Amino acid sequence: MKYAIYGAGSLGTVLGAYISKAGTDIELVSRNREHVSALNENGAKVIGGIELYVPVKAVTPEEMDGLYDVIFLLTKQQQNLEAKDVLLKHLAKDGLLVTLQNGIPEPSLEEIFGKERVMGCTVEWGATLVSPGVCRFTSDPSPEKLSFQTGKPEAVPMEKFKTAVSLLRLMGPVHVSGNFIGVRWSKLLINATFAGIGTVMGGSFGDAAADRDAKKIASACIKECIDVSRAAGVTLTDVQGISISKLFYYSSPLKKRFVEFLLPFAMRKNGSIEPSMLQDLKKGKKCEVDFINGEVCRWGKKYGVPTPINDTIIETIKKEELGELPISKSNLDLFS
Repeated sequence: MKYAIYGAGSLGTVLGAYISKAGTDIELVSRNREHVSALNENGAKVIGGIELYVPVKAVTPEEMDGLYDVIFLLTKQQQNLEAKDVLLKHLAKDGLLVTLQNGIPEPSLEEIFGKERVMGCTVEWGATLVSPGVCRFTSDPSPEKLSFQTGKPEAVPMEKFKTAVSLLRLMGPVHVSGNFIGVRWSKLLINATFAGIGTVMGGSFGDAAADRDAKKIASACIKECIDVSRAAGVTLTDVQGISISKLFYYSSPLKKRFVEFLLPFAMRKNGSIEPSMLQDLKKGKKCEVDFINGEVCRWGKKYGVPTPINDTIIETIKKEELGELPISKSNLDLFS
């Protein structure tokens, strides 16, 4: 069996390090040649509450060879069209593409690769690339927290599904849900809210949950996401034992203030996560806001639910991309 992680940035490098440490061969694929060289020369180094040094095999997309039985996809969604030719060339006919991307990427990937070759999965931990070959956890690295959530797609053969799950379990717990669209939407809500607002203000998930002005916007964004998901008939799943739709939904000013009070506590263990969108903007790259907050807006339009908070997040981040706005806490004033 042959395995690869395509788009081995921060999350992909950490996942590859754990799988390799367990004694399973897997290739880490990245367009960043400096990162690839560092991984091959020095191995993958993971820091942030733990220290892990693991020899790994890394290649560029051009250096991929042969057919792969399982490919974990960790590129940003806006890169999917660019990556599809390489993936189509190297994914075995009975292979499985496991997308760990943000948003809801499965429908567009199924159109390209077929429903029997696409499986979705969400990541419940965070990391950032510190330097070539070196990644740092930005969330709790306790073994029980290094978890994933997935669901068995009807068209995917059980044997392939079990293979992918067994590989992920080399790193941490894998929770299999019968309501994977609910899993996706719970993760989308978190990213749309805390990654979206964090990127607007230039802060972490914790900043978006704790800042006086930011958490007012965050509570409204959460409600907006829940309203859209309910209109679409989606039941949100619990996140680490917490029911978002029950605990963080409000229908009165008093409950809204209670939600704002809860947010810093809810984000305590993941507060240091720096949004990947913000990381991209700092590097002068376009970010995936269209596939995170934009997904909420598309569903809102489809089901007739206004999404002014997410609309403003998108507008603000796009202006930050273009240099028309600084990445600054002052951008929160645009929501008033």
